[in-house]
Amino acid sequence: MRVEIRAQGNSDFRARVDPALAAGEVQRDGHDLRVGVPTGGDGDTLRTGAAAAARSLRRTGGTIAWSIDDSLGLPSGEQVRALVEGTSFGAYDPGLYKSGYAGRPELTLALDAPDELRSLVERQATIARHLDAARDLSNRPPNDLTPPALAAHAKSLAGGHLTVSSHGRDWIEAQGMGAFAAVAQSSAEDPQLIVMRYEPPAAAAGVILGLVGKAITFDSGGISLKPPLRMQDMKGDMSGGAAVISATAAIAELGLPVRILTVVASTENLQGGDAFKPGDILRASNGKTIEIINTDAEGRLVLADALHYARSSGATHLIDFATLTGAMSVALGDLYAGWFANDDAWAAQIETAAAASGDLAWRFPLHPRYRRYIDSDFADMKNGSELREGGAVLAAEFLREFTGEGPWAHFDIAGPAFIKRKRPDYALDQGGTGYGVRLIVELAASFAP
Repeated sequence: MRVEIRAQGNSDFRARVDPALAAGEVQRDGHDLRVGVPTGGDGDTLRTGAAAAARSLRRTGGTIAWSIDDSLGLPSGEQVRALVEGTSFGAYDPGLYKSGYAGRPELTLALDAPDELRSLVERQATIARHLDAARDLSNRPPNDLTPPALAAHAKSLAGGHLTVSSHGRDWIEAQGMGAFAAVAQSSAEDPQLIVMRYEPPAAAAGVILGLVGKAITFDSGGISLKPPLRMQDMKGDMSGGAAVISATAAIAELGLPVRILTVVASTENLQGGDAFKPGDILRASNGKTIEIINTDAEGRLVLADALHYARSSGATHLIDFATLTGAMSVALGDLYAGWFANDDAWAAQIETAAAASGDLAWRFPLHPRYRRYIDSDFADMKNGSELREGGAVLAAEFLREFTGEGPWAHFDIAGPAFIKRKRPDYALDQGGTGYGVRLIVELAASFAP
């Protein structure tokens, strides 16, 4: 999708809001599109309408023109966000590997908007482009997007004030990252710890925002094998890593004045003669030992070493994104992410960023009494619980053991990051959604001096 600011002129299609239609309904009359957005609707309903309009033109392509409409009762900036993001969502095609994908029709959004909104339009178009890149990563198959391939993608984004490096199995083991190394040991693919550093001039003093992502490029569950039904969706178990990589690239392109340290732990979780086993005891890089009771609770293991590395490398504020627990999907479905924070001031900053971004999120409790769920008789902790209670919360309490001193938040994005059925809002197809990219950019922007 391309975005332009200009008068509607001779655009191929002209779109306008029609409150008489059902929300998200599109009716086409020649070159005119009427889009259902209820009277008194918010930015999200306009975003859904713009997505539906774009989706209706995916096969034909062309230029779709929208005008800022004062009668909607929405601030013009909010309309810009909704129209750019909604059009991007609706125009996205997940069929990366279908014949003819490269020759698919292109859709251009033409916004008839005041010139003073140009910088906002360009900002949102940049974010949308990187959000699409995160969706592409989540939708790539596991035989194509291996950990080294993900590292290569991250390195392709380097330039200017953004540097990228990655480290393989030998380095991971030499650093004492026993939790990460154990998950990776049954895969023939070399695991990768991907490190992105963004060092802009005139950055906010005393702040390094640490972004940590889980990137299991395929998760079979290991010896604690997952059910075969829909195991193919486990290619999306790297969506947290995709989000932080793409958001970091967006932050760098936008030139936001905050230092970023992004750490992504990437591997496959497979079976094999050298696979880690229930009953194993691992030692993470912070020295704590972990009894394994479920090899399918591997995401928290790779995050344990990644979080410790990020904090030890100078991150003052930490936030991780991970498709971590089925329990969170059961609790919130595929719409909201659940999140946790150890610091109320940090939580308030995140809450504001989430609300501005459009990435829906609901805060869950942390409480030290949940720690008993992961108490072990044989090690400092275990990586799960035999009880079917508080699964998302105990996973967060596990991660807290590796976050060190300072503000930290954990986003469990298992539901909204990789959806298993179409969602009518934003015209979302099955697969990756890019959840987290918008939120992270807003959060980084909130540190601007």
